[in-house]
Amino acid sequence: MAVTIIIPTALRQYAGGSSEVEVEAKTTGEALERLTSTHAELRKHLYNDQNRLRNFVNIYLNDEDIRHAEGAETKVKDGDTIMIVPSIAGGSTTIEEAASKPALTNEEIARYSRHLIMPEVGMEGQRKLKAASVLMIGTGGLGAPLGMYLAAAGVGRLGILDFDVVDESNLQRQIIHGTKDVGRPKIESARDRLHDINPHIRLDTYETRLTSENALELFRDYDIIVDGTDNFPTRYLVNDACVLTGKPNVYGSIFRFEGQASVFWAAKGACYRCLYPEPPPPGLVPSCAEGGVLGVLPGIVGAIQANETIKIILGAEGILINRLLLFDAWNMRWRELKLRRDPACPICGDNPTIKELIDYEEFCGLRPQPQEVKASEELEETTASELKRRLDRGDDIQIIDVREPHEYEIARIPDTKLIPLGQVVNRIDEIDPDRETVVHCKGGVRSAKAIEALKQAGFNGRLINLRGGIIAWSDEVDQSVPKY
Repeated sequence: MAVTIIIPTALRQYAGGSSEVEVEAKTTGEALERLTSTHAELRKHLYNDQNRLRNFVNIYLNDEDIRHAEGAETKVKDGDTIMIVPSIAGGSTTIEEAASKPALTNEEIARYSRHLIMPEVGMEGQRKLKAASVLMIGTGGLGAPLGMYLAAAGVGRLGILDFDVVDESNLQRQIIHGTKDVGRPKIESARDRLHDINPHIRLDTYETRLTSENALELFRDYDIIVDGTDNFPTRYLVNDACVLTGKPNVYGSIFRFEGQASVFWAAKGACYRCLYPEPPPPGLVPSCAEGGVLGVLPGIVGAIQANETIKIILGAEGILINRLLLFDAWNMRWRELKLRRDPACPICGDNPTIKELIDYEEFCGLRPQPQEVKASEELEETTASELKRRLDRGDDIQIIDVREPHEYEIARIPDTKLIPLGQVVNRIDEIDPDRETVVHCKGGVRSAKAIEALKQAGFNGRLINLRGGIIAWSDEVDQSVPKY
């Protein structure tokens, strides 16, 4: 049977850049075997050492999760589509209504008139919006359009949590901030913009990092939590805190030109852990800072999050509960996949084992365990300043740049050789083991992965990681090298 396998953006570099691969197979497992036999580098991203699919990778046959069918033995038909979905981020579904909904002033009636003349909203719905409270985690790419539309819609109380400052690189997509805000705390910039959009709403700001110590207390004061985060520890923290406090979690995530959206609400269906039981290993899934993001994409996904939030408040039907919406902005393609609550889920399942918030940095592998410290010390590093001093005195050093060609066009360190991370093992013969080798990328993460891959492939030369990558070179050595 001829089936098409859809390759997500984050994994295409390991599949020869292909977005779709057609194979002949009788089962989903056979299809994936054929795929990974052709693209060997892809295999370790899909399977663990026991040759089992990793828990942060879901496989869908058309719109059904194969975990709820026959797994790898699920039969396929001619023309079927298999989707690889890795983690990147009926009835009445209203939130508990306030005992008495606030009245609208004449000014508010004029402001919300386009809502009021819709029977699906009307005076009653607008009063529900005014009575509602929503906590937004993050005021970045997703939080920017989300906050602006919720404020414009008249959600009575908005909480905004962020601890970052506005950077010039944010302005390409984080439309809540402007050029004049560069260097300001995002929380201040967002507060000013939202107040300008709608002075009738209440804004509560929290210039702090969300942690296991403050999440439950913060969440209890709000009806709905909206996840605009960009890292896995906070994403799992948001999910678990929402389950423990009984709050709906309006989820969105973005990478390059692909986005995901859903509503995780344990009281009514699946939670985030039902979809992704465990996070990917650190560094496996690139961040937007490493992989980039199409500027308009967070606007689209953030607006979907705002839409679902408003629908929850109004008690609308058709909320994205038990549904995962996938969006490919490059090909302008939407897909919807079915989600199911996992009875074995450790937080929302029939016999939960997680009954309080945990250490999410450790859970996501970002806090080294004692036995891991020695391994991490084996990575030899150098600073940009030290590398420059050694080059100036004539030391024989070869520099390997493991970024992508389009990044190399933006900025480069002189006399470097470009070998993208996805090709570094296959091109190992181009690296002289008799010369000292410094490996660099944008910030130091991909170069560390490249060194690990080269060592595992048997390279016996000296490999040194450039700490901070080409960004550090621009900061410490040559400020004419653009930062991106």
